[in-house]
Amino acid sequence: MSIAKTPSGPPAWRLLLDYVRPHRWSLLAGALLALATGASGLVLPLVARELIGDLSHDRPIGGALLGMSALVVANTVLGALGSYVLRRTAESVVLGARRTLSSYLLRLRIPAVDRSEPGDLMARITSDTTLLREVTTDSLVGLGTGGLTLVATVVMMGVVDPVLLGITMGVILVAGTVLGLIVPRINRASRDAQAAVGAMGASLERILGALRTIKASGAEHREERTIHAAAEESWRQSVRAAKWTAAAGNTAGLAMQIAFITVLAAGGARVATGAIDVGTLVAFLLFVFYLMSPIQQVVGAITQYQTGAAALARIEEAKQLPSEPATAPAPLPSPGAEPAALAFEDVRFRYADDLPYVHHGVSFTVPPRGMTAFVGPSGAGKTTVFSLIERFYDPEAGVITVDGVDIAEWELTRLRSAIGYVEQDAPVLSGSLRDNLLLGNPDAEEGEVTRVVKTTRLDGLVERLPQGLDTLVGHRGTKLSGGERQRVAIARALLRRPRLLLLDEATSQLDAVNEAALRDTVADVSRTTTVLVVAHRLSTVTMADRIVVMDAGRVRAVGTHTELVSADPLYAELAATQFLATAP
Repeated sequence: MSIAKTPSGPPAWRLLLDYVRPHRWSLLAGALLALATGASGLVLPLVARELIGDLSHDRPIGGALLGMSALVVANTVLGALGSYVLRRTAESVVLGARRTLSSYLLRLRIPAVDRSEPGDLMARITSDTTLLREVTTDSLVGLGTGGLTLVATVVMMGVVDPVLLGITMGVILVAGTVLGLIVPRINRASRDAQAAVGAMGASLERILGALRTIKASGAEHREERTIHAAAEESWRQSVRAAKWTAAAGNTAGLAMQIAFITVLAAGGARVATGAIDVGTLVAFLLFVFYLMSPIQQVVGAITQYQTGAAALARIEEAKQLPSEPATAPAPLPSPGAEPAALAFEDVRFRYADDLPYVHHGVSFTVPPRGMTAFVGPSGAGKTTVFSLIERFYDPEAGVITVDGVDIAEWELTRLRSAIGYVEQDAPVLSGSLRDNLLLGNPDAEEGEVTRVVKTTRLDGLVERLPQGLDTLVGHRGTKLSGGERQRVAIARALLRRPRLLLLDEATSQLDAVNEAALRDTVADVSRTTTVLVVAHRLSTVTMADRIVVMDAGRVRAVGTHTELVSADPLYAELAATQFLATAP
């Protein structure tokens, strides 16, 4: 059996043992029950030989028949119990793997997520971990119990008749050589099949994530061909794996049939010459019959191991992606906590080594309290400022400090617990409105929730919804309007009682009335909190305490609206195009 390895890690069997180790005692119990099942089956041919001997010598056969009946019942009961214990253990192994991998994926660093296909990562949690079920029972236990049963059966066959055993082993040896050529192909085919499943999942996730755009573009047929092509590739690779698996299984089956016929012919000749009696031949043939089960079990274990090794390799690949440290959640700031101070000092950043720089030495300071706005043309690097503050990415050079401390020295959960962040697209998760509001602070009191809902003008929405806050909002908040989703995101951030509030285009989808109301809300919040706002609509930020004008990854000016209209040509142009060239 070839040992499949992960791309840069230990052998797959060692990884499998890591998953199995917490369940070793229940696995051992299942294995012992499986061995007991095999042992009870091995006794049957000996009892059958005694039965034939009793019949030949006209002796009573009641005891032998009763013994055979008891063995058959014991074999059935032990087999059923052992199968249940093993399958329950296998499900526990799958559960453990899914918990481990899902926890790890939740802590992936954002750059690793950017380089990955979400659909492929989903396939690793679902279909790849599912294969651990079979590899635990069929491979790990099957190889052990099947191997021991095989050895015991061969020993018993040698006791009955060594000559017929030699004939049988010769046939099995030839079959084993053929299997040695097939098994490596099963591993390669299984790995390609699992990769194809991941690619299909990635393709499906891509399409479903932009289904409205695809329908609006009339691109259903083109995308249909894409997903069909991915499904067909998965089918081709799975069929290739099935072909080699079937070849392995049928090779073992053919070998046993040839062995049975050969033993029957050779054994018949030995009976004719008087070398053995008929009872011995019947007992040996029964052993050959019972030999089929452990051989198929061992072959199945080897082939299943190859499939499982491919799945384990993909799981291990996912666990090699860069991740953030798994630490306990930090407590949220208490009401009235001091607002945070922020500074960027000559920060340079790019999203990948082969991409141009987004920041070329960005520097600015933000004192505690007040509103600081970031404006500038698209691509200036405004949203990237927020991503760096949240440590979704780390700067290539320069220093970012919060309260005078480099954010690299902050415990990550403690840093983020002090920040409220409203993303540009204001994502809303499937679930109830209450679930979304409490996402960042599940312990918020009802009075605090009510206050924030009123502050963000969500109270009218709550009154209209059939179940109020407990109404389901649909996948990605499809039952809410764009403006409602933005207000939900703002309320969610405010419920965290942040010391530093980041608002990225937080009012871009609001009507003029709601924008004005939220502008007043943000102005009120900025009296006790440090608020940073990215906005293209300057009407949102004309009242800001300071405005940072960015262009091409650099800070070109800092000042108030009135100062910048007269001092910075780019800002004056932006203001003029939005009819804000004069002071408010």
